[in-house]
Amino acid sequence: MNNIYQGISINKNTDPLVDELIKNEKNYRIEVHDGPKNCKIIDAGIKVQGCMEVGVKIAEICLGGLGKVEILPPSDNGENNWCVNVRANHAVLACLGSQYAGWSLNHKDFFSLGSGPARAIAQREEIFSEINYSDAHTKTVLVLEVEKEPPVEIIEKISNDCKIKPENLTFILTPTTSISGNLQVISRILEVAIHKAHELNFPLENIIDGMGTTPIPPIGKNFIEGMGRTNDSIIYGGTVILICKGSDEELKNLSKNLTSKTSKDYGKPFKDIFEAYNRDFYKIDGSLFSPAKVIINSNESGKTFISGEINYKLLKKSFF
Repeated sequence: MNNIYQGISINKNTDPLVDELIKNEKNYRIEVHDGPKNCKIIDAGIKVQGCMEVGVKIAEICLGGLGKVEILPPSDNGENNWCVNVRANHAVLACLGSQYAGWSLNHKDFFSLGSGPARAIAQREEIFSEINYSDAHTKTVLVLEVEKEPPVEIIEKISNDCKIKPENLTFILTPTTSISGNLQVISRILEVAIHKAHELNFPLENIIDGMGTTPIPPIGKNFIEGMGRTNDSIIYGGTVILICKGSDEELKNLSKNLTSKTSKDYGKPFKDIFEAYNRDFYKIDGSLFSPAKVIINSNESGKTFISGEINYKLLKKSFF
């Protein structure tokens, strides 16, 4: 394991956060019950309302207990909604090693991408060898952006892959059309930037710190509208600040290539883009999934490089 991560267990970090939800389910307007094989199910928006605060808590669980998520008032220009602000210690580990929805889970008509600390135990993705991190713990949690509970076959798969008994597994379910689902999705603003930096082959070890902010969109009436608005929040309204090592030329190029405006699909609400590709998510240009604006500060030269801009016109079109 990389020395900078020595002694860090993102699963152990999230134990008290998960316990907080379970112990205060009524306060958070969630429902906790036993699922298949006696696993624990936390419904944060399917049969219950959920709330903004539980969305914040779930986002912090997704970050492996290494991040802080806050709801902030709009900026002075009056163009924006209230925002979420995300920052993380060990940002690469928090975002790519935990928050990134990289674990593909499917059985018959059930499909979801799993995010959260369980991924680091299962080690099913190449990213863990790249960041040189693994975790071991006696219990774990996985967050699923779904509108129904996972079947027993999915529970068994995760139990086997993590080598953890089902009764020590917790699943947090957050549909995009829920308040909590809305918040936990847009709280991926920092993760989106770090993931794209990785796709651009920028050395992850050169990312020292980071934070991001993005507007909170209105709840969508259905999955398509909800997904569209949360993506638009990041693509057209999100700002990320990264503190990095590297030459000024490298960081200048990174800032230019890291924004959503570099995508050929930029310029329309995400819902329209999704429909134009016949609802095939994987046909959308991957470079679109980026913040609207990027600020990169070199901790070596002290210079700052800024690219992109907030697209208020498209945010209004999507949100209202």
